[in-house]
Amino acid sequence: MDRRTFTQSITLGTTAAVVTPNLALSCAMPASSDKKLGIALVGLGSYSTYQLAPALQDTQHCYLAGIVTGTPNKKQIWKEKYAIPEKNCYDYENFDSIKNNPDIDIVYVVLPNSMHADFCIRAAKAGKHVICEKPMAMNVEECDAILAACKKAKVKLGMGYRLHSEPYTQEIKRLIKEKTFGEVRYVNAEAAYYSGGNPNQWRLNKALSGGGALVNMGVYSIQSLIYGTGENPIAVCAQEYSTRPEYFKDTDETITAQFKFKSGAVGHMMTSHNINANKLHVNCSNGWFVLEPANNYGPLSGITSNGTKFNFPHESQQKLQMDDFAKHVLYNAPNLAPGEMGRRDMVIVEAIYRSIAKGGSWQVLSLGA
Repeated sequence: MDRRTFTQSITLGTTAAVVTPNLALSCAMPASSDKKLGIALVGLGSYSTYQLAPALQDTQHCYLAGIVTGTPNKKQIWKEKYAIPEKNCYDYENFDSIKNNPDIDIVYVVLPNSMHADFCIRAAKAGKHVICEKPMAMNVEECDAILAACKKAKVKLGMGYRLHSEPYTQEIKRLIKEKTFGEVRYVNAEAAYYSGGNPNQWRLNKALSGGGALVNMGVYSIQSLIYGTGENPIAVCAQEYSTRPEYFKDTDETITAQFKFKSGAVGHMMTSHNINANKLHVNCSNGWFVLEPANNYGPLSGITSNGTKFNFPHESQQKLQMDDFAKHVLYNAPNLAPGEMGRRDMVIVEAIYRSIAKGGSWQVLSLGA
């Protein structure tokens, strides 16, 4: 089972702040015009094919305007399926000429992690707003380069963190902000799937991915711990396990980590490419609440200690995410997943790997409030 099948089948110093927007702020902004922003997808793998492109058929504030691919037959298939004009189709070599195309407002980078920095920076230099899939880059240094390029070009930068736009996650943020069940004491976050497919896939190649389960599914666990406490962690220690070294030759298979928070809350995360897990459990002084599943493509499910079940209509998370970013560009609505958030998460990822390399020692994190 690959990542897409799994997610569909289960129904230091940085100024990055914890992004826990009020639920009301993520609602649709009053439209000041009928303009829809054109998005070009860079990389036409499974996520673009089965999630992003279909979602862009239903978005209200953006649409699929162009594609960038290194595979000629994919270009032809997408042109015909989505009626994309030839002038809006690019390959990796002529990508920079996208700067001359007024049809393209946003470039969504959906490539192997090793290519994120290059194409985010090139998109910014072309004057296009940028959405970057997670993880933001291979390391914090590359994250800084992306942020600097977008700032210099005065373009918006968002992360492909779809969960910030969907209602179950927003309900968790509300419960934390309003302290509905009191002070947070303990948070457990699990994000994992069993990988038994092609051993030559790019996610198992460290030169292309930068890491294994941690940089793939682990980012969801890190995110869950942060919006499940409402604060950034101040320290982390971690452990790595492998039961299939013949398959996971180059990347991490399973990682667990423990977190300390300034409030006194503690957290635990597990991520893996060898286990199916998909849960967020928050224990508070006066009760608890759970999302399970917590991070797949939905529908999600949640319940609280008083028996209340979350009941929100299911919509494509990718649709909601891309519309939210388009509203940020068009109407200055909140950026629910800014680039600084992606950088923060990479700071934590590097600290986890550093802890493992040092025998599980605690690593101090300087992430701000």
